[in-house]
Amino acid sequence: MKQPQDVVMKQPRILVVGAGIAGLALVRALRDQGLGAEVVERDPDWRTTGAGLYLPANAVRALERLGLGTELARRAHPVTRQRMLDHRGRVLADFPVRAIWGGVGDCLAISRAGLHDLLRSAVGDSVVRLGTGVTSVDDAGTVTFADGSSETYDVVVGADGAGSAVRRSAFGGAEPRFLGQICWRFLAHEDPGAPPVTDWTVRLGSGGRTFLTVPLGDGHLYCYADVNSAEPVAPAGDWRALFADFAGPVPYLLEQGVDAYFAPLSEIDDSDWARPHAVLVGDAAHACSPSMAQGGAMALEDVLVLAELLGGAARAGAAARTDIGGVLAAYQARRADRVRWVLGQNQRRDKARNLPTPLRNLTLRIAGERLFKANHAPLHAEA
Repeated sequence: MKQPQDVVMKQPRILVVGAGIAGLALVRALRDQGLGAEVVERDPDWRTTGAGLYLPANAVRALERLGLGTELARRAHPVTRQRMLDHRGRVLADFPVRAIWGGVGDCLAISRAGLHDLLRSAVGDSVVRLGTGVTSVDDAGTVTFADGSSETYDVVVGADGAGSAVRRSAFGGAEPRFLGQICWRFLAHEDPGAPPVTDWTVRLGSGGRTFLTVPLGDGHLYCYADVNSAEPVAPAGDWRALFADFAGPVPYLLEQGVDAYFAPLSEIDDSDWARPHAVLVGDAAHACSPSMAQGGAMALEDVLVLAELLGGAARAGAAARTDIGGVLAAYQARRADRVRWVLGQNQRRDKARNLPTPLRNLTLRIAGERLFKANHAPLHAEA
């Protein structure tokens, strides 16, 4: 909520490192609190990796709180059901997403580029300095950039992903832990000769193999495939052969996955996100398995909470450098339990996928909907 113009605020100097979804969303959230920020992005050009995003209801709610709900609804595609099948296409579980999220709101799907473009439009490109990397951040909030220049800030926000330069320099903390899974993501169009894909649909094979399709509208699909792996590298040969025994429409979709985006899956299970003048948000703080599709949602909730606390402190006249550390510690304390829940649920779900296939399938047939409800129940409340 924007503040009255007659409120006198002490403006902290804020640097956001990273112009991805978390970084741009934070700029928007700070503006709504009457605060400004500088943004630096190491890449010299605007680009996004990945392919698509499934936005669960708490992520949609966060974007609505940023004032982007109307535009998001225009660009995104509603997802109303979730279906789990075996690799031959036999139903294991099928339920409406409202059964999981209740009155929290809708679930949507959008291309990653689409969401990034929405946020860019919301904040404007002029606030971002492209091609500007960060090499170090010290305890006083002094940032040294890749060109050798340095500047001092009240708050340095690491929104620069799982490989965060801010985390490595200012925190010296945990490195991402490989989860024993590798994945491929790509966009595809539906087979015109097959029934349309109208729901979030995951197909589960043996050996931890998963193939997910999410409709993006107009016949376009977000496809995600993963498999267990001892090493965080792509296997030799054509990865698509790993899913050759999956039923339709997977073979047709795989034909379009020749240039799929590959990534090893990792997590950062560490609760140390705050220093006197530095703080982490999103994947830089708590990268996680995509099992619950909560990575983006947690990042969006992070930025709302951080902006709210910084805005409140500024309005209270608490933006002096000696006060900032307490605000950042309060952000960490407020977010820690919720993020811990998501990490724990992801870990349990990733273990369950490796149950013997007959037991896994039976469990989903008997209790799939109930398990999904339990996974997400604490996320119904506002962050």
